Amino acid sequence: MGLLTPLAVKIGAISWMPKALPLIEKSDSRLQRFSGGRLSLLDVAGLPNLMLSVPGRKSGVIRTTPLLCVPYQGQWLVAGSYFGDERMPVWVHNLRASERATIAFDQEDIEVTWREVEGPERDELWNVLVSVWPNFDLYKTRTERLIPVFVLTRANP
Repeated sequence: MGLLTPLAVKIGAISWMPKALPLIEKSDSRLQRFSGGRLSLLDVAGLPNLMLSVPGRKSGVIRTTPLLCVPYQGQWLVAGSYFGDERMPVWVHNLRASERATIAFDQEDIEVTWREVEGPERDELWNVLVSVWPNFDLYKTRTERLIPVFVLTRANP
């Protein structure tokens, strides 16, 4: 966590954030391009993050999305929260349609497999996610949908 993390948590709790997400993602992409992939808005906020690249389920075109993540037991946890919006993030649909994905984490490109967790395991890992980003609990109150939780694991070569 960094000095700006508490501010990021406050900003992330703002109710209209889902509407601003396209602008945030565009700004983040520009920052990453400008910095040669060394810096993202989540880095500035002092939060762990990765870039998830997965083929579009309809187009097959590789789509890359910056995500808050939690490194956990040699794996990475991510949640499809979309700030608690009713819409499921597109990256979730794309990931579910693909067997593997690639992440960029700590300036390393890593091929990963994934699994979506359910039941008691999901509850346990949800608490791990909340320990890093408390707003996840706020987001689940904003939506009727169950926010999916994924475990990304380094793929075997």
